[in-house]
Amino acid sequence: MSTAVLGSVAEATEQAIARLDVDRLSRDYWEQNEFIVIPQFLPRDFVEATLVPQAQGVKHQLNRNYIPGHKKGGSVSYYAVQEQAPLFLDLYRSPAFLAFLSRITDAKLMLCPDNDPHACALYYYTEAGDHIGFHYDTSYYKGARYTILMGLVDRSTQCKLVCELFKDVPGKMPRTLELVTEPGDMVIFNGDKLWHAVTPLGQGEERIALTMEYVTNPDMGPLKRLYSNLKDSFAYFGIRGVFKRAFSSPPKAR
Repeated sequence: MSTAVLGSVAEATEQAIARLDVDRLSRDYWEQNEFIVIPQFLPRDFVEATLVPQAQGVKHQLNRNYIPGHKKGGSVSYYAVQEQAPLFLDLYRSPAFLAFLSRITDAKLMLCPDNDPHACALYYYTEAGDHIGFHYDTSYYKGARYTILMGLVDRSTQCKLVCELFKDVPGKMPRTLELVTEPGDMVIFNGDKLWHAVTPLGQGEERIALTMEYVTNPDMGPLKRLYSNLKDSFAYFGIRGVFKRAFSSPPKAR
């Protein structure tokens, strides 16, 4: 991978941030109970030329999973991304991007520890019926966990990200959004506050999304780490994909 290509991700990210009114976005984020959508955060042509080939290049690594009544799809973990799709880490680890997210959320965000397979991962909807039911991105860390979703591929007619804002918030009327995540579109939210799902994929269609997770405290108790790893093994990345690295080194914050 050439230095010029690697540098282009950081440059595109910094240019994207410079175009935005970050203070306004932060106000919108809080007004929507810690949720915001930024259409075309990165230009579609840049994403399709630079990031999509990396996502397609690790498709052979995906672990398909099926939980009756809740989830069907494929996932590629942070570990595979580290080894074979490093351009995503240029975005995930970008100091400018981290500072931008911290301003939006009004929190001092940190990268997830290196033993978290969700830190920077890819989700694939490639077979008819692939979906995920409503859920929170529950934090098992001692601090909050924030999810950033970015569309990479969306060749679908009915596979959408459905978000229910203000669920169970006293005095607030719930608001439901159905989003098509085009390449470069970005969604930012507090994982413990957004009730969300992805509707089933149609025949012959494809949807790929990048997910990046950040935390305010990278510490996690041993029992919660074990529970998190078991959940990720069965619902996302497979036992081998999680436990081959889960205990290889102690968590490191950056």
